[in-house]
Amino acid sequence: MARRRKSSSKSKSRRPDLPPGFSFSLNRALGITRLKQYIARKTGIPTTKRGRQQKVGRLLGCQVVPLLLIGLGVAAVWVRGH
Repeated sequence: MARRRKSSSKSKSRRPDLPPGFSFSLNRALGITRLKQYIARKTGIPTTKRGRQQKVGRLLGCQVVPLLLIGLGVAAVWVRGH
């Protein structure tokens, strides 16, 4: 089993220490986050890796049973024909 790292009380991020409840994001300030959300909504394609994986998983999960039934039908016709 993998070992977990012990977390230290100090954060090792490069951002300056801000008071609790305040945060700053350069992406949000430049409008990149909003643009990505807009594109994702218009195209229907998620911009995050996990979102894309989940979408593909849902699409393939819905197709497994019909493809299996079609494959079995084709196999039955092929076996019967030979």
